[in-house]
Amino acid sequence: MRSNAGWDDAAPETPKLSLQARKQDLVREAIWAAAIDLFAEKGFEETTLDDIVAAAGTSRRTFFRYFESKRDLIAQPMVSYGAALTAAIESCPVRSSAAKLFRHVVLDVAQRTVSDPRMRKVMAIAAKYPAAREAQLSRVAEVHDRIADAFAQRSKDELTAHVLASLTLSALSLTYRVWFSQGKKEIASAVQKVFAELSKSICED
Repeated sequence: MRSNAGWDDAAPETPKLSLQARKQDLVREAIWAAAIDLFAEKGFEETTLDDIVAAAGTSRRTFFRYFESKRDLIAQPMVSYGAALTAAIESCPVRSSAAKLFRHVVLDVAQRTVSDPRMRKVMAIAAKYPAAREAQLSRVAEVHDRIADAFAQRSKDELTAHVLASLTLSALSLTYRVWFSQGKKEIASAVQKVFAELSKSICED
């Protein structure tokens, strides 16, 4: 009886933790979304922490539970970027060639990231404000190492994994530039354009 009571008492803990985690995600997202909108409207340098917490309906204390600074906040997309890249690598069929794996990851991640309506704002902010761009670039090495580890599970050696990681990040960076400059909603055509240029450059003597 006592054992059953113990299990009954423990059972509700999982949904409580899950609910708390969801609440934290919502608060983090609210702060991030409010900040991106403000950066786009007022400017990255001009927006203060007080502006952000007021727009998010929270406090400075809550802000610092999730972010260290504005630079940390604007760099946060790189964290989810690394997760998306890793997931794309793992979702590709195991027997795919390195070339097919590369193409799959670039197209999959490009389409996933631009589905966020604030993606264009983030790119515009990074393009206009050096501090915002530097904050994002400061996380690139971390993302590279993370996806190189993921590619290593699918590659014949470590060098190939790092080559694939570098090519993937470079191809995505070029894809976002093309997509951003074209002002289109879909990104598949930008991906194909980058693939075509890469193939042309590699095949040329």
